[in-house]
This record gives sequence, structure tokens and C-alpha cells, in this order.
Amino acid sequence: MSETQAPDYLGHRQRLRERFLKSQGRDMADYELLELVLTYTIVRRDVKPIAKALVKEFGSFAGVVNASYDELLSFKGISENTAVMLQLIKTAGLRMSWQNLQAQDAPVIKSVDELIDYCRACMAHQDIEELRVIYLDSKLRVIGEETLQKGTINNVAIHPREVIKAVLQNHAGSFVLVHNHPSGDATPSRQDIAVTKQIREAAECVNITLQDHIIIGKFGHFSFRAEGLF
Repeated sequence: MSETQAPDYLGHRQRLRERFLKSQGRDMADYELLELVLTYTIVRRDVKPIAKALVKEFGSFAGVVNASYDELLSFKGISENTAVMLQLIKTAGLRMSWQNLQAQDAPVIKSVDELIDYCRACMAHQDIEELRVIYLDSKLRVIGEETLQKGTINNVAIHPREVIKAVLQNHAGSFVLVHNHPSGDATPSRQDIAVTKQIREAAECVNITLQDHIIIGKFGHFSFRAEGLF
């Protein structure tokens, strides 16, 4: 290659940008979208092999941006700047999704898909179980959320007293429970069903309504309300 000839990857990077601007990435494979992101933090290098290796390791574009900072840093070719950029993409997406959810004037249980999308983005790739509470006002609009408990790979302690206490402290008229199954299977366990009944009954005693309990898995979700368990 002569001194005046640009490296091949520079022309490829420009073509990637043009493709993205033309379709907003809709026609790009996961590794191609990730490759474009990497061009902004990794210079003077062909980043396609790194992008493909990341997608292979973590399963998808979503899997990559949901990887932990330490997992990303341990990957060959990933610097601190790149790891921060990937974490920033996740955080920006979650904030946009949450703000869109809060901006809705309609009752959240009538547009539950957006709530589920937000919860999946937050929790589907977690490697431990956690319990979140989504607080709603008297018109069933989202007013806040809280991660109430974090557990192990297959269990999170859900205490009805702590849930009701948190709902009252946040001045919510009703609420939605959300927890994840790191195994990927969102089917509720017997314990999930039993504790949901306990929490629902405890809430009714103080004139608060449990609107739904949603279980998030990598391969889907389960809604107690949608399945007729409420």
C-alpha cells in the first residue's frame, strides 16, 4: 500500500455509516451495527473481527451491551473507552424507554407492551434474580420504580411486608411486580404463584391494588394478569 492510499477499513467504515443513515440500521446484522459503534472508539484497525467475536460470545447485540463492564474489559481488543461506550448505549436506551413510559397519559396496563419492553431491556440479561416494583398513581400512570431485592441465580426473596411498605412510602395507589428468571424460562414456579397471592391479599388490606406480576426471561415473559391469574 502506498503512502497516499487509505487503508481498506476506512472505506468500509464510510460505507457502514452510509448504510446506517439510509435505513437507521434496520438492514444491518447485529455484528455490523456493533462494528459501526466500535469505529468510534477503536481507530486505525479493522473492527469487524472484534464485532463478530463479541456477538458470538454474548449471543446478540443486546447481549453485548448488557455485558458487565468487567466482562467487556476482559475481552481482547476492548479498551476502557469502548467498554464505557457500550455501557452508555444500554443506559441511554433504558432512560429513553423509561421516560417514554412515564410520559404516557393512558393507564400502563392498557399499553403493557411498552412496560414489558422496558423490563426486558433492564432484566432479561441479568445473571441473578431481582425484584422490581413499578409504582402507579390513581390513574394507573407510572410514577416510579425501585429494585427492592437482589438474589441468586435461581432465587430472590420476596417479602410481602417489605413490598407493601415500599408501595406506601412511595405514595402509590397501585403497583406492578416484576422479577426475572436468569434460566430464560419465564414460567412461574409454585413459590412465585404463592407469594403473588400473599402480596395481593396484603395489598388489598390497605386499599392498594397489585395490578400485575410480570416474570421476565431471555426467551419471553409471563404476565399473571394476561394469563387470567388475577
